[in-house]
Amino acid sequence: MIKAVFFDFYWTLGVWGQPLEDRVQKIAERYDFEIDWDKYSIAVKSLYGDASGSDPKTHSLLGTMEKIVKSYGDFIKQLGVEKHVGQITWELLQSEHSLFGANNAILYDDTVPTLKLLKEEGYKLAIVSNWDTPLFPLLERLGIAHYFDTITASHDERVRSAKPDPHIFEYTLHKIGVTAEETVHVGDTFEADIIGAQGVGIRPILIDRDGSQQGRWDETIQSLSGLPELLADSTHTV
Repeated sequence: MIKAVFFDFYWTLGVWGQPLEDRVQKIAERYDFEIDWDKYSIAVKSLYGDASGSDPKTHSLLGTMEKIVKSYGDFIKQLGVEKHVGQITWELLQSEHSLFGANNAILYDDTVPTLKLLKEEGYKLAIVSNWDTPLFPLLERLGIAHYFDTITASHDERVRSAKPDPHIFEYTLHKIGVTAEETVHVGDTFEADIIGAQGVGIRPILIDRDGSQQGRWDETIQSLSGLPELLADSTHTV
């Protein structure tokens, strides 16, 4: 019997509301410089540098933020900007990165109705996310933190484990007091979410909002509104 539902956050429950290209364009207009979009397409590939993919076992928040700030500064320079680089970097960080840009995050339309329904039906809910900054304040700002029995971020000093590593799932199972067999995990990334959950005996459900992963996993939904029906399938085994 399923008693708990784990969720990834990004591309599962929420996303940034404004594309990076739009934010860069607005800054360019304010600072009166032209964007070379050929340079942009190259620079954006290395925007996050090694910061967002940092090892949670050796992670320090301040060290990660230093890497992220440097990465954004390098990105601005690669666009050909020579003046006010530090100030422009700071403006972009405030609208782009999760530690500063919480106001740019939005929830999908199906997120709150699904969380509300599952909570009313008695499921324990948790977040299991690869996230390099504190995640609770963002979810609190979005108005959904109270739905979750626990919120697990990979780079939390209490966790220090990123999906698909088993520990991040096992930590969350222990926190809310359920077994792997009593749990499903919903996420959009095949290796991190599907392989990771399956590896500890949790039933994985792939959410494929844009339809780009068709046929990759047998239990796939394009909207969270399809989740209750899958949870009603008590005959499914991992």
